[in-house]
Amino acid sequence: MKKIVVTSLVLLLVFACKTKETKEVDSEEPKTVAPPQPVPALEVGCYTYEANGNKVVLEITHINETVLGSLSYALSEKDANAGTFAGELLDSVLIGKYTFMSEGTQDNTREVAFLFKDGQLIEGYGELDGTGKAFKDKNALSFSSSMPLSKTDCEP
Repeated sequence: MKKIVVTSLVLLLVFACKTKETKEVDSEEPKTVAPPQPVPALEVGCYTYEANGNKVVLEITHINETVLGSLSYALSEKDANAGTFAGELLDSVLIGKYTFMSEGTQDNTREVAFLFKDGQLIEGYGELDGTGKAFKDKNALSFSSSMPLSKTDCEP
């Protein structure tokens, strides 16, 4: 009888251990989420490129529905020109009308575009329409300028 009681207890113990649910502990450490980094925003002020005898300055004076300012180019071995800029910022692309004076001729206009990326303005280039003053296809612009404009202090 002792054998039956001992065998029964052992079997009961074995079945009890098998049916006991074990909860697995997740050994992974909780993941920490880094706070979002602030995205640089287009600001009022000067954006400048100056190197190798070239200087480009876009001074933004007003940002609202329309971005207003002045733009000047002094490129090596080319005539300098300066004038006003009026445009808008859409999906990180600043595109607008540049009205300038060059070689004594007033009221020249052309369309210009800049990609705002990583706090810099990168000028865009593309095929011009029949007038030579506006882009034929604004969606096909190439922003690969070797003269990125960076935020700087404005010169008096």
